[in-house]
Amino acid sequence: MYSQAGKSILLLISSLASFLVPYTVSSLNVALPAIGSDFSLDAVTLGWITTAYLLIAAVCMLPFGRIADIYGRKQIFIVGNLIFALGSLIAAMSWSGSSIIAARMIQGLGGAMVFSTSMALVTIVFPPGERGRAIGIVTATVYAGLSLGPVLGGILTQLFGWPSIFLINVPLALIVVILSLKYLKGEWTDCGKTRFDYGGAILYGCMVLGIMYGLTQLPSLSGILWIVCGILGGFFFARWEKKQEKPLIHLQIFRTNQTFLCSNISAMINYAVVFAVGFLVSLSLQYNRGFDPATTGMILLAQPLVQMIVSPISGRLSDTTEPAVIATLGMAITTIGLGILLIVLPAFSLIFILIGLAVLGLGYGLFSSPNTNAIMSSVHTQDLGMASSMVSTMRSMGQLISLAIAMMVFSFIIGTVEITPDVYHQLEQSTEFIFIIFIILGIFGIFTSYIRGTVRGGEE
Repeated sequence: MYSQAGKSILLLISSLASFLVPYTVSSLNVALPAIGSDFSLDAVTLGWITTAYLLIAAVCMLPFGRIADIYGRKQIFIVGNLIFALGSLIAAMSWSGSSIIAARMIQGLGGAMVFSTSMALVTIVFPPGERGRAIGIVTATVYAGLSLGPVLGGILTQLFGWPSIFLINVPLALIVVILSLKYLKGEWTDCGKTRFDYGGAILYGCMVLGIMYGLTQLPSLSGILWIVCGILGGFFFARWEKKQEKPLIHLQIFRTNQTFLCSNISAMINYAVVFAVGFLVSLSLQYNRGFDPATTGMILLAQPLVQMIVSPISGRLSDTTEPAVIATLGMAITTIGLGILLIVLPAFSLIFILIGLAVLGLGYGLFSSPNTNAIMSSVHTQDLGMASSMVSTMRSMGQLISLAIAMMVFSFIIGTVEITPDVYHQLEQSTEFIFIIFIILGIFGIFTSYIRGTVRGGEE
């Protein structure tokens, strides 16, 4: 058992680690035009700077979660932070669009190791009565990263150039490593001497890679073929897992645990409809409205700032109130926020854009912590690594779907050309169409969140 002081230190370590990735992502939203200008990149390639991270993270998250369950969550957590620091350093030294995309892939590998273990560590140490509050605090630091990212990213990009947004990650990641080595005791394994399912991991990777990469290539024929290959990989993965005594993931959990299934689907949808909003609003404000990076960052601050305030409150509420109720309300408010932005972004005054972003942040903050609490509380201790990695996998897949939708629409309407004043009108049309798609997905997400059932019986 951890003392109260030990719990606080663990919460600090997990929160610092959870800050790094969202900070980088939200900083990049503001810096992408500067990166595109330096390397003469088109809109689709700019999207790949974010997509590369998400694709690798989505492929690796679940396997690393299972490896952590078997061999130790602490060492996977520490190595992940070191790899993320290395990827950040390489990104800061990039000399071309291809090199920064490669660096983001390295960051994705490290991020997968961190996020497949951090929430599991918190869930182990904090009992059900305290878990929602702890998850809310960790989630709030994610939103703190999202909040500070646009501001710091805009200021750093304007004063020192975009490489500086990556360099900040290096000392932060090393601080997490030092604190983990000093204060985290033991390895926290629950599976005993179990062989890792290498075959399942390979087939799972093929499935996720095929589907997710295929989505980014639509509407081309190659995109369709990649998705078909991913679906085939999923078929063989399911057959393989049924024959394994210790599989990568017990697939029956999706059939027998409705809370786990619907909460994960809802999480994926929530990230799918929200993640690209910062990217789209940033492009719209800088290209169509003529704002500079620093001002754009201050405007984008409205959404994550509200999320950061609301998330700990909703997390604490989910300890005493059914998480499904709070999360479903959050999904509904998120969808309303998307509708507001669809209407006001093209021509309305800045105050209405800020209101739309704030409403979006309110919905996102109400949804995320209770939904994560529902997922982590619906499984047994030996599956916490798997559940933690599923939380992060749904986040990565949802974010990837969000960007894939954006890039697909860009390909249809704008094409693979550099963004110049000649295509500003097409950029505005693309943004409106993407928001309509997100609203439709949000309505479906309200339904999946509502039917998940209760989690109180699963808290063991």
